[in-house]
Amino acid sequence: MKKLTNRLIVVSLDGLSSLDFEYIKTLPNFSEFIQSAAYCKQVYSIYPSLTYPAHTTIITGKYPKNHGVINNTLLQLGNDSPDWYWHRKHIKGETLYDSAIAKGMSTAALLWPVTARSKIKYNMPEIFANRPWQNQILVSLLNGSPYYQYRMNQKFGHLRKGKKQPDLDNFTHQSLLHTLRNNAPELTLVHYTDLDTMRHYSGFNSVEAFEALHRHDNRLGEIIKALKEEGIYEDSTIVVLGDHSSLDEDKIINLNILFKEKGWISQGEKDLMTYDVLCKNCDGSAYIYIKDRQNEQFKTEVRVLLEDFNNQYNCIESIYTANEAAELGADPNCAFMLEAQRGYYFLDNIEGTVIRQIQPGEAGNVPHVTINTHGYSPFKKDYTTVFMAAGKGIRKGAVIEKMGLIDEGPTLACLLGLEMKEADGRVIYEFLDI
Repeated sequence: MKKLTNRLIVVSLDGLSSLDFEYIKTLPNFSEFIQSAAYCKQVYSIYPSLTYPAHTTIITGKYPKNHGVINNTLLQLGNDSPDWYWHRKHIKGETLYDSAIAKGMSTAALLWPVTARSKIKYNMPEIFANRPWQNQILVSLLNGSPYYQYRMNQKFGHLRKGKKQPDLDNFTHQSLLHTLRNNAPELTLVHYTDLDTMRHYSGFNSVEAFEALHRHDNRLGEIIKALKEEGIYEDSTIVVLGDHSSLDEDKIINLNILFKEKGWISQGEKDLMTYDVLCKNCDGSAYIYIKDRQNEQFKTEVRVLLEDFNNQYNCIESIYTANEAAELGADPNCAFMLEAQRGYYFLDNIEGTVIRQIQPGEAGNVPHVTINTHGYSPFKKDYTTVFMAAGKGIRKGAVIEKMGLIDEGPTLACLLGLEMKEADGRVIYEFLDI
């Protein structure tokens, strides 16, 4: 298959919503980019619509049930801060960057989820020190490209303040510009979380969220400027996309407290937990796992409890069976999958109250408490995201009404002359200058 571009830069703006499209069209760099782009402003994410499953879908073209990254975090009983799906080993099958590497292309990834210990040449993985004895810099170095990360930290580490935003994106962005100017990879993946963070803690239409969109506009302009100054802009393709939208909420559902009250979860010494049934949150949705998956009688008891609970609180929009969850692309190993009503999201707490109202000032100050989140069904109203592409190999002005996140990987692969034979999505040929 013939390559359509010499250089592909994929810019992920975490949390970018279809509802942002008309606003970013008024910003100088987005406006100029969109005028020369092909785009879809109604892209359906995956279920659950979380960052790690979504970014794995983007670079595999598969639903979570098929690529294996079915949540942000692993199921680790009794751990208040479970590890995330940080590592390449969690992905089933080939990725976009694997295929590019196999063809001899140079690759870079900056804070792109699920790339730790991959074969990416210039790799700064998204991973954080999750144990008291760990050091952030050392954890990053051991899971990515050591010398590359050392150089980026040496040059731009002063910009970063832990995971705080927008400082983290400022560090990532300067590292990206340096990488484009000095290494010019044929495939570059970069993940910015500024917007998503601001919405989590300040709300969807907050001043902080709009300020983040302005910062992203400046970042896009600087990416284009860097490519032009290096004389590689005309041979490059820039893709700007979102992974999911988000919804404001003010109430938390803690179903594990309900299960514990029934005696189905027990907590022993050193916080060791045993369970017959467990809720594993995906924020706006949740998996219900049953230890003995063959026990249909117990499964019925759990369903009756959930239905009675919902009759009282009306906080769950849908209760899906394992087969229905799999049809939606989610983990088929669950017993049930729950979709929260608007205004609610799930956590895994086993202490406190089953339904908890979020109090002013808690978001960002109390662990796991937000006032805006995602993870909901991709088919909720006003909940789609955006895909935009401009440059070499792109048909300027091409617009399609709808597409899925699963279609992005095959389309990106086609630009690089690659093919994703196992993908669930399709190549959006309407966007391509073939």
